[in-house]
Amino acid sequence: MNAPDGQIYAVAQGTIIAGGASAEGDGASVVQGVPTSGVIPSGARVEREIDFDFTQLKSVRLALRNPDFTTAERIENAINRDFGRVVSRMLDAGTVILDIKATKELSPAHALGRVENISVQPERKARVVVDQRSGTIVMGEDVRISRVAVSQGNLTLRIEEEPLVVQPNPFSAGGTVVIPRTRAAIEEEPGIGLAEVHEGTSLSEVIAGLNALGVSPRDMIDILKSIKAAGALHAEFVVR
Repeated sequence: MNAPDGQIYAVAQGTIIAGGASAEGDGASVVQGVPTSGVIPSGARVEREIDFDFTQLKSVRLALRNPDFTTAERIENAINRDFGRVVSRMLDAGTVILDIKATKELSPAHALGRVENISVQPERKARVVVDQRSGTIVMGEDVRISRVAVSQGNLTLRIEEEPLVVQPNPFSAGGTVVIPRTRAAIEEEPGIGLAEVHEGTSLSEVIAGLNALGVSPRDMIDILKSIKAAGALHAEFVVR
């Protein structure tokens, strides 16, 4: 990781997990997913630490990974209830500030050690997460769909190279010639017909119906995108 100051603070090494594969020959090639993009799980190693004195902290800001006003308020109330007095305050949906002095603990480490053992039930959001590289779809049970009609079809463009080699007659003055020969075709698969999704139908029921029709995961992602664009998918839609 190269910081704006020009210093390297972390390096990564390890096995790269790619989201696709590719293969090619002399006349044709095939690509699935995105083979040029990948991740190294937990592969970063810190090379340079940032100067920081933890013991001199007067307050600590607790940042929520998924900002939510309800969850932030629950964290504030849970911390104050555990200490028996007001030691934390919600600033916004993603930040709760903790007053180290008000906790009356020996050090910031002691205060945070006590805070991290406080259990809080986060607010659950309806969310659909799709990974276009691998075709993975992850969804929550709270996702709902309004009444909508869905129709889908596939269009495939196929190009194949089959060069033709022409040899001259024996003992002639001619030479070997390679004649390029390309075959191109457009194939349209039937897909699914126009289907109606009723009000209040859960996403799991829609997915089960699409699976029964034999829809591939990538086609399913396109269908979910279209439903979201139509305003019928009541959930946060995250594409990676």
